[in-house]
Amino acid sequence: MIAGDIGIIDTLIGFPAKDFSGYERLRVQLKDEQSRDDFEFPVEYIFKNVPKELYGTENPIDITLHEMDRWGVEWGLVSCRDQVAQQALRDHPDRFVATGGVYPHESVDGIRKMRRQFDEFGVRSFDAFPSGFSPQVPIDDPKMYPIYATCIELGVPIFVNAGVPGPRFPMSAQGVERLDQVMYDFPELVLITRHGCEPWEDLMVKLMLKWPGLHFCTSGFAPKYYPQAIVDYANTRGADKVLYAGYFPFGLSLEQIMGDLKHVGFRDDVWPKFLRGNAAGLLGIG
Repeated sequence: MIAGDIGIIDTLIGFPAKDFSGYERLRVQLKDEQSRDDFEFPVEYIFKNVPKELYGTENPIDITLHEMDRWGVEWGLVSCRDQVAQQALRDHPDRFVATGGVYPHESVDGIRKMRRQFDEFGVRSFDAFPSGFSPQVPIDDPKMYPIYATCIELGVPIFVNAGVPGPRFPMSAQGVERLDQVMYDFPELVLITRHGCEPWEDLMVKLMLKWPGLHFCTSGFAPKYYPQAIVDYANTRGADKVLYAGYFPFGLSLEQIMGDLKHVGFRDDVWPKFLRGNAAGLLGIG
């Protein structure tokens, strides 16, 4: 089971800043009235226990560190595009590492931005939300190929949302089958999917068996909803391929996540890899 001294690496964590303005860039695609006008963030219809009481505090970095210490999270991967996260990266280099953004619509300028993030913040990975780009950019779109090549050149993985998106956007850009062509064309690429890959989790398992560089993280899901196919894979041939990621404070509290985790049916030898070892190796965390 979960050992208290593992020193968990959370590959998706953030800070309860003043409001939910970080989601504004996603609102341009939303068409339904409820998402546009009623929800504070676009996936509120899914997440019913968002820790909203923590938002708007004077020092959101301290709140996140308190929760990390409380639940044994040693390191957090945070977006270097967020100003609060930038401060956290400067003030707490022993607790936070950076993930960078990608800009498929900006061509060469987008690649330059990636390189600047790498130089300035020492990013350990990049993040892409294919359905969240406006216009959307599918996982296997030619606009993504310079981004994948740059990740290989810089020696860092890329996290890519795959499966049906939470916001009420079209899903085709994130079809899991699109990963197959990308991994074929970029055999050196390390790609980690975010947000579940549902309803194609069985296909995701097949693709992880096929492609050495393809991995899965558990972001955006309460542990009681982890796909059974992924749990079974981690317990058999995929112990090195599945990484822990939470969703604090965006949709879940660490209290809920850690409370649910103890009921996940991973074998004892899988837990250290899932909670720390796999991420440590891919992100270069000692």
